[in-house]
Amino acid sequence: MATDSWALAVDEQEAAAESISNLQLNEKEDKPKSEENGAKTEGEQKTEDDDKEDKAAQSLLNKLIRSNLVNTTNQVEVLQRDPNSPLYSVKSFEELRLKPPLLQGVYAMGFNRPSKIQENALPMMLAEPPQNLIAQSQSGTGKTAAFVLAMLSHVDPSNKWPQCLCVSPTYELALQTGKVIEQMGKFYPEVKLMYAIRGNKLERGMKLQEQIVIGTPGTVLDWCQKLKFIDPKKIKVFVLDEADVMIATQGHLDQSIRIQRMLPKTCQMLLFSATFEETVWNFAKRIIPDPNIIKLKREEETLDTIKQYYVVCNSKEEKFQALCNIYGAITIAQAMIFCHTRRTAGWLAGELSKEGHQVALLSGEMQVEQRAAVIQRFREGKEKVLVTTNVCARGIDVEQVSVVINFDLPVDKDGNPDNETYLHRIGRTGRFGKRGLAINMVDSKFSMNILNRIQEHFNKKIEKLDTDDLDEIEKIAN
Repeated sequence: MATDSWALAVDEQEAAAESISNLQLNEKEDKPKSEENGAKTEGEQKTEDDDKEDKAAQSLLNKLIRSNLVNTTNQVEVLQRDPNSPLYSVKSFEELRLKPPLLQGVYAMGFNRPSKIQENALPMMLAEPPQNLIAQSQSGTGKTAAFVLAMLSHVDPSNKWPQCLCVSPTYELALQTGKVIEQMGKFYPEVKLMYAIRGNKLERGMKLQEQIVIGTPGTVLDWCQKLKFIDPKKIKVFVLDEADVMIATQGHLDQSIRIQRMLPKTCQMLLFSATFEETVWNFAKRIIPDPNIIKLKREEETLDTIKQYYVVCNSKEEKFQALCNIYGAITIAQAMIFCHTRRTAGWLAGELSKEGHQVALLSGEMQVEQRAAVIQRFREGKEKVLVTTNVCARGIDVEQVSVVINFDLPVDKDGNPDNETYLHRIGRTGRFGKRGLAINMVDSKFSMNILNRIQEHFNKKIEKLDTDDLDEIEKIAN
């Protein structure tokens, strides 16, 4: 796809870059609860996890930190629209009989063979007659490349009008998808791309000649309905990306449904979502008729390979001292330290730095691109210890992590143990059969009670650790 297919002026591209930089996760400071039965620790405060995180920013962050495909062990479950039709999957891109320029584009992007999601999704997306698809797929599984390949394959470059329409929840995510279209289509210059996003003003009465349009729901709806830049009856492929983010954004659900209703019955419809809560399912089934369904069977996170300890302290300062005592042992491996609030995370990172320790801080005050840079440095091992809050680290996987320290135990808004968060936090350390280490800081009767309830929930004993016994920690961390 030729670079002149960019339908944005230079200043609009700069605005897009600035907009990406300024997009932040919605992370607010926590307010302490009223004190009942004496002083309470931060562990009893309403945690920042309750604040609705900005899913679009999280999704963008994941895209920015993915330089290659994730090595996922999740199994793919395929539910066919017609259970009697044969189920095809491919192990190479050659089997798909792609147009030579597209195959060249795929290899130029560094894809050597299809990912798990691509193995099953691509034969369905490229089938004749077209098949509709609802697919669950996280960032880094190759789903964007899959639907981009489907759009480029279905385009007839001799027809100078929009044939493929992709709707993304935000301006920034649309630009990220557009970047993939540009890369994969660079040997296919006859196919042009247009962005239906804010700031891209077109003259009234004009008809688009670009074959692929990518944009946000409000602008796409205007271009189809009010301004008539796009004839929806000529659309052959409709992609609705990041459906879980879409329905979390005010107005997008209604706009997406209105766009879909204008499309012809013969149009192929593809929907992708990282999660499939009931609200997402209901939306997907409402908007995609007679779909094939691809789901990821989530790998069971297990505590079997993780050694769990707790350390008893009397205050935040004592927790810090205990952390310093074990710091030398944990930095052999890579470690993540979890705090409830970004205030605590900032304080802890500052105190560790004063002691001469090299740590990275992941904070909600950072812009998305700054945060991506911190994660990349940690992933590359430039910093061995990452201090973070739960919202910041959600969805971010660094395979080398073998030690997790809960500076604050995870609790929900009612002060009860958040068992799912505990499992997700320490489950990072025991992947791929590796031994992991989890150390929990306890500084009150309240947090001891939380720890006991976590033990009961998982039916796993968490042993008391003497921080002088560094040999044991070092042995496990190594």
